[in-house]
Amino acid sequence: MTLAFICIATAIFFEARDQPAIGQAAVAHVILNRVEDRRYPDNPCDVVQQGPTYSWTKGFPVRHRCQFSFYCDGKSDRPNLNGSAWKKAVEAAYEAINHRDLDPTEGATHYHAYYVTPAWAASKTKTVRIDDHIFYRWEK
Repeated sequence: MTLAFICIATAIFFEARDQPAIGQAAVAHVILNRVEDRRYPDNPCDVVQQGPTYSWTKGFPVRHRCQFSFYCDGKSDRPNLNGSAWKKAVEAAYEAINHRDLDPTEGATHYHAYYVTPAWAASKTKTVRIDDHIFYRWEK
């Protein structure tokens, strides 16, 4: 497994492990869509870890200010590698990477849980709701 693959699988594990396979694939596609978008970093790990960091500790994210909430929520970012949730996350990452043409988000670069309304949502186009997440894309 490459580091990029592990970053995608880890994001799926923490952001969507309780979601159906299509919901997990959707999170992976958001990461991959960002990698392809000039407004975001050009590799999955940098996309997942994007956000402000403290000036006195290089690479230490500001809590609750990251693009992907699990990365800066103050909890461990190490998934349980022995559980079925990790296996499903790995499968979802593999499918998304190898089937880019099957993007269930219709090109989304953003998503959030249905029970919150982030300020940025008003400036994006809603594409689809999949289980607990609502997906959006930039209009070019």
